[in-house]
Amino acid sequence: MTFAITGALVGIQKRFDVVGILILAVVTAVGGGSIRDIVAGVTPPVALTDEVLLWLPFLVGVGVFLLHRLSKRHWTTTRLLYGFDTVSLGLFAALGAERGLQIGFGLWGVVFAGAISGVGGGIIRDVLSGEVPGVMYRSGDFYASAAVAGSLVTFALHGVAPTTAVVAGAVVTVMVRVGSRLAGLRLPVPRSEA
Repeated sequence: MTFAITGALVGIQKRFDVVGILILAVVTAVGGGSIRDIVAGVTPPVALTDEVLLWLPFLVGVGVFLLHRLSKRHWTTTRLLYGFDTVSLGLFAALGAERGLQIGFGLWGVVFAGAISGVGGGIIRDVLSGEVPGVMYRSGDFYASAAVAGSLVTFALHGVAPTTAVVAGAVVTVMVRVGSRLAGLRLPVPRSEA
């Protein structure tokens, strides 16, 4: 439910009302997995057939909203958002890759399933909040690249130890994202027109 927290935090940052915050919490939590399910032919997506997967992010959104309203301190949402978003990215990328393996996808299908599970909810969150999705421009903050790396690790280790593969994939995703930021690594961008 860490992605639900990021959705609610973005809603708070944007000064949305409670309904807007709850919508962002829910779609951020279930968006990537729903896209993955549809691509994999799992329809309707699991999030729509398992009510718990909708109630949990809704309740998390309510909790974040109430904590923010009742808190006497000013929240630094940027740091909270980055932390929860990074953990969410790792978990969703590894679990999405595992789902791709369960469905019987090959290497690139597994990588796609992991990456879209990791970044899909964030893309929907960014679009609904009026931002260009971060996956399109975060050259100094590996996002989709980190999800791809974690998905590859999950794929590589799954045949040996499935549980370890998921944990390792999540850890690698987090390490690549945080490490790229700390090291100041950047993805290439087009040359500036003079």
